[in-house]
Amino acid sequence: MAKVKKQAKPTIREEISGVQRLGMRVSSMINHPVAQTQRWVTIHRLDTDGDLEWEEVMGLLAETPELDLTFNDDESVTVRWEPQSVDDRDDLVVEKGWENERLEEEAPF
Repeated sequence: MAKVKKQAKPTIREEISGVQRLGMRVSSMINHPVAQTQRWVTIHRLDTDGDLEWEEVMGLLAETPELDLTFNDDESVTVRWEPQSVDDRDDLVVEKGWENERLEEEAPF
C-alpha cells in the first residue's frame, strides 16, 4: 500500500506595517533594562525607517508628557524620562478579588 502524503497548508504570513515595526523597536529600546536604569535612550533612524513612519512615531513620543525628546543633528532622538513617584506607582495597583496585583509597567506610548 502506498502512503499518501498530506500536503501542508500554506502558512499565511501577516506583514506588519513600518509604523508597527518602528514602534516595536522604539518600545523595546525604552523598556530595555539599561535604558530603564539610566532613564534615557538614543534612537537612531535606520535606512529602512520611512519619513512618514518616523514622523508618526516621533509625534506619538512627543505627545507623551512623561517623555522629554531631544532631536539631535544626526537625525537621532534622545528620549529621557524621570522616575515615577510613589503616587504614580500607586495608580498601577488594581484590586482583584482578595488580593492586589501590581500591573507591569509598559512604555508610555
